[in-house]
Parts: sequence; structure tokens; C-alpha cells
Amino acid sequence: MCGIFGYYDQNKKEIPAACLEKMAQSISHRGPDGLGLFSEQGVALGNQRLSILDLEHGWQPFISDDEQIVVVQNGEIFNHIELAEELLGSEFECKTHCDTEVLLKLYERDGIEFIHQLNGMFAIAIYDKRIDKLFLIRDRVGEKPLHYSYADNRLVFGSEIKSILESGVDKKICYDALDTYLTYNYVTPPYTLFEGIKHVMPGHYLEISCNDIATECWWDLSSISPVEKSEGEWIDEFNATLRDSVSIRLRSDVPFGAFLSGGVDSSSIVGLMSQMVNTPVKTYTIGFNDKKYDESPFALSAAKRFATDHTVEIVESNMLGLWRDAIYHCDQPHGDVSFMPTYKVAELASRDVKVVLTGDGADELFAGYDKYKNFFTDERAISSDVETFQSEYRDNISLFKDDVKHSLYLPETKEKINLNVSRSLLGALFEQSEKMGRLNQALYIDTMLLLPGNNLVKPDRMGMAVSIENRAPFLDYRIIELAFSMPGEIKLKNGETKSIYKKAVSELIGSELAYRKKQMFTVPVGEWLKHDLKGMVNDLLFSKDSIVGNLLDMSFVEEMYILHCAGKENYTREIRAIMALEIWLREFQPAL
Repeated sequence: MCGIFGYYDQNKKEIPAACLEKMAQSISHRGPDGLGLFSEQGVALGNQRLSILDLEHGWQPFISDDEQIVVVQNGEIFNHIELAEELLGSEFECKTHCDTEVLLKLYERDGIEFIHQLNGMFAIAIYDKRIDKLFLIRDRVGEKPLHYSYADNRLVFGSEIKSILESGVDKKICYDALDTYLTYNYVTPPYTLFEGIKHVMPGHYLEISCNDIATECWWDLSSISPVEKSEGEWIDEFNATLRDSVSIRLRSDVPFGAFLSGGVDSSSIVGLMSQMVNTPVKTYTIGFNDKKYDESPFALSAAKRFATDHTVEIVESNMLGLWRDAIYHCDQPHGDVSFMPTYKVAELASRDVKVVLTGDGADELFAGYDKYKNFFTDERAISSDVETFQSEYRDNISLFKDDVKHSLYLPETKEKINLNVSRSLLGALFEQSEKMGRLNQALYIDTMLLLPGNNLVKPDRMGMAVSIENRAPFLDYRIIELAFSMPGEIKLKNGETKSIYKKAVSELIGSELAYRKKQMFTVPVGEWLKHDLKGMVNDLLFSKDSIVGNLLDMSFVEEMYILHCAGKENYTREIRAIMALEIWLREFQPAL
């Protein structure tokens, strides 16, 4: 786990050393153990290291013996042991136990096609002097971030946007990205709220040469076809794959543990971990002093079942004092306030360990959210025509619908936005997944948009803020491909979310944990907005210092807030999204 950064200048102009130092320093929290840098005329690759594997010899960049190939990465290659064993006895045999050297040797042997062999979470940069090309490679579902900006014949890249900003890229707001944020409650990849800064998309790589930039898709989830199997066969395959996924994610040369909420996902991971290690698994939970939102008793029940070394900390429910810090580390606003408790539990775990396993990804793969149950029990979702289904599902996941946005935006903001961008993102995903059943189409959309746009940003950025690595066994590509080969009806059955998955793990974790009602990792912000946070709302949205009033019609926003406070409407999500946008505007000060 690390942070990477660098550039490739097609005209072979250099970025000053002082600028590279600033790019590195801006992401030093991702890798506080040291800086590694390769730099020569017109190109640089840098790495801030968080030492996890081969603590003595794993320093990056890794450079080939002939000094023609340079590699840096952020992340972990979980099958690096098997890949290194395959190289034994060949001219490409590894000299260390570091997974980054495996990347170098595989690239030397197989070229860019080596990436298909990787099981991991990664953002990789490879510079090949022989052909004068830079490759920027991102993992299949975007567990690890990778951003870039291309202007004036120079491509600059970094694990975080703030690193790119340190290179001198102009800070201008991207209006189309603003519309995706207010439509979906997060900025949807490939866009960022900064004009000209984008994501390398999950499952893609960029190939940059002195005269061209090409984007290639190397993993296509939409190509997975449904398969017919018995329930027992699905359960057996799921359990065997998840067990191996957990096993290879326990490879670490530093202490590791797990987040434990007492929900089905984290309990399943901890249950399997407890069968694979010789000492009690270190587990971490935060509880809230408001019992209505406190999951710690469920976590304690799971901890007792698996005899873990359990740490729980009860904290104040109101953690909005962390909001600015969370947005700073994310580089963009998110309407999801669970970033803050995620930061707190990561901070708690970081006192003891450098690596944690989590249950991230299971809800999006196996239909764990109530939004699926609530929508797909409606006959319209099953029997309606394609166009109606897609339109109604888009409304189902939208924060502000199109008709509301016409009132929300100032006229000059509307002129700068192409409303088709937000629509076309979903339209393209529906088209790619047209051979899937409708539930799997919804899960596909969340896997391709929600995960890399929001739900995987949360563990990466909040973990990296305190220099801790998050590993998600459910996001092993074998689990993902298995999930999308399953028919949707065995995931959501008779109103039971994650139906087949819960059956598969009920023996491991017990039916009480497997079938307890899902509880979101959140706090009662909606009520606080009416009373406790009124001063904060007024300062952020309605004071003379408010910046968002240059983009939105604040009389319309104020009307929403009045209706919310009166209890006539619940505009919690809408108001907190606009507040997060204002915090971001104040923190990053982009040109409007």
C-alpha cells in the first residue's frame, strides 16, 4: 500500500524537482515509511511507501537489471507468491519477496498482457524506455485510485488529486461533474470536480507515448454470462472462493486485523479469518452513544463467537467536526456521512495494525441494500418496457431529479452544464449489461459507478488518512465474476436481500448474525439539521461567506431547508450534499 505520482512530458520538458517534492509530500500520509523516486528528462515515477511486504527489500521504484523498465505501484498483488513461484528457475526469477518486483518481472516476460494474471487491488505505473512509453494501470473495480491530467503535451498522474494539483494544474470546477454529483450524491467516474482531471477507469489502462495517449479496457465485467447451477452448487462454489480470497489476503509482514460491525459481511470475513490464524483475530468496532445507531452489541456477539481480540470504542454520534478533514482526504465532496465513522474506526485500528480486512463490496454484488428490495418488488420493475424501467430506476437512485435541478441551478450554471452527461452514464451501463437480468443490471451499475465513485473511496481514503491498508475479500475478481454469473432471483428472493449468500454463510456465522436486519453505518443527521446543526447550516449555506450561492439558487435551497425543519419533507440527503459541496469549495477554492 502506497501512494504513487509522476508525469510524462511528450516534449521531454522536466517538472522541477521542488514540484515533484510537493507532489510527494501531499500524499505522504498514504506512505509515511519513505519516498522513492525515478526521474530523468521528461518523465518521473514516484512512490510514498507504506511497508507491508518484504519490509527490508520492498522499496520502490523497482528497476530492471538493464535499467530500461521502471515500476511503481499502490496496492497489493495477493497472488504474488504463486506468480513468483512460476518465475522460479527462469531468467525472470525474483530476488525479493515484494509483489512489486513480480510486476516488473512479469512485464519483462509478457509485456502489458501480464496484467490479466493479477489478483489484487492496484494502481500501477510502468515506464518502458525501450519503447518510450508510460503505462498507467488500474485494478478491475477501482479499489485503488488513479487520477491523471493531460494538458500542453504533459500527462501528470497521482493516487490523489491533490498530488496533481501540486504540479501546477489549474483548479477549475467541472460543471458536468457537478451535475453528476448532485444527481447521484457522488461525482461519477471518469469525471472529477476539477476540470481536466479524470480517473483512469477501473479495468482500464492508459498507454502514453511521445505522440499519443490511448485508453484500453483490459477487464470487462459485462462479458460475464449467466450460468445455470443448483443452489447447492452455488453455495459450495461461493464458500470455496470466499475462503481462498480471505486466505490470500492474510499475506502480510506486518500485524493485521479486521473491522467488525456484527453484520453478515464483516462477520463472515472474521469467521473465516479465525479459522486460518493461530492467534485471536484483532477486531475493531466503534459504537455510538445513541443506542438507536449503535451496532457495537452485534459486533461483540460476533467477537465472542469467533473468540477475537476485540477493541470497541464508544464515541459521540456527532462527528461532523471531521467533515472538513474527510473531504480534504477525498479531494471531492460526498453526500455520504459514513465516511466519518469509517475514519474513526480506521484510526482506532491503526494504533495496533497496518492492515485490516473488511466486508466492502458484498452489498453491491449480492443485492444487500434495501433500495433493491424496495424497487424490485414493484411490478413495474419486472413487467415495464425497457425505457420505462431504465427511467424509473435512474429516478430511484437519483438525489436531485432533472425537473428539480432546473429549479436548483442558477441560469448561468445551467448554461455550463450538459445534462445529457449524467443520463448517458447510466444509459451506457444499461446498454453494456442488456443481456443480464434487471436486478443484475442494477448491481452492475453500482459495481461500475457507486463502488469506484463512492463506496471504495471511503475505505481507501479514510484508511490512508491514518496510514492503514484495507483489503476487501468480496472484491476478489473471482467472487465478482461468480456473482454476475448468478441469476438475480437467487440473490433477492421472497424479499430477502443477499438470499443465497446468507444461506451460504449461516452455518459459519449463525442464523442470528446472518439474518439480522441490516443497519447502515450512519447517524441521525436529518434531525440534527433541524436543531443542533442549524448554526452550521446557516454558516455554510446562507452566510456572506457561502460560495455555493454562485452556483445554486439559494432561495430554492432555503425553501427546502424550511420544509425540512418543519417536518413537512425529509431533505436530509439533499441538504447535506449541498453542505459537503460548500465545504469542498472552501477547502479547494476552485475557479468557478
